[in-house]
Amino acid sequence: MSLHTESESTRTASVEAVRPGKARGERSRNADGSVRSPWSSVLARVVLIAMSLLFLVPIYWMVISALKSNSELGAFPPTWFPQWLDWSNFGDAVNAMPFFTFFRNTLVITVCVTLFSMVSNLVIAYGFACLEWRGRDRLFYVVLATLFIPFPVTLIPMFDLYARLGWINTFLPLIVPSLFGSAFYVFLLRQFLLQIPKDLLNAARMDGASEWGILWRIVFPQARAALVTVGIFAAVGAWNDFLGPLIYLQDENVQTLSIGLQIFRLNNSQDFQFNQLMAASVLIILPLVVLFFVFQRTFIKGVQIGSFK
Repeated sequence: MSLHTESESTRTASVEAVRPGKARGERSRNADGSVRSPWSSVLARVVLIAMSLLFLVPIYWMVISALKSNSELGAFPPTWFPQWLDWSNFGDAVNAMPFFTFFRNTLVITVCVTLFSMVSNLVIAYGFACLEWRGRDRLFYVVLATLFIPFPVTLIPMFDLYARLGWINTFLPLIVPSLFGSAFYVFLLRQFLLQIPKDLLNAARMDGASEWGILWRIVFPQARAALVTVGIFAAVGAWNDFLGPLIYLQDENVQTLSIGLQIFRLNNSQDFQFNQLMAASVLIILPLVVLFFVFQRTFIKGVQIGSFK
């Protein structure tokens, strides 16, 4: 009896000793079963680091140019780090234009567009994903087809409509369209909502829940990652929008930062201060960088749109 017990324990120990090696062997194989070269992961990391540098170097150059003096900006060869940090460029850039007025206008437009886009697109996507009605899929294809309509085609009719409504030189032409949804955001949210089990929604209906109750109590908590993704896309688009404010906003007191940066460049065309322009650019993109890092994990999760749990 003792010999049998000892043999069983020895066999178990040997199996446990083999398992880690087997797991490492499985991790070192590709999806097709072929053995993965140890250099492949190293090469992949090198390529990813090199690609990331292509995006980071222009941003780094913008930041250090904002901290350089005029004499150092004209030095050749250029320096990769300022000899001394000239923080006064940021103050000069802010004082050279009504920066805080532009910032307030941009913030109001961005917040409204972001909130309205998240709410309206969720409601529309819920109708296309969670409700059964005749012609639903055909109408959804029509909505997707609007992605292929060039913006210049609708530019003149929309401007004429807003002019007749008296909305020119107000924020309304930039905010109101977000209340009617976007084809891309509807598509993104619909793909996520399609993964919600129908039995869960039907059970809520059998319990007497209304469609609005199902939307806000069941669907909304599950779709937070996708909604954050939509919100970030909408915020970045509204914050960086240049053509919309250029067309609809004419007075300086209602213009945005993207127009203000162009005004700053034109007003200083005779005595161009490149370091102040870079300082203003840093101040403009800084809120977007902070926004991305705050919601980074949720944004990546929403883009991936994994299986429903």
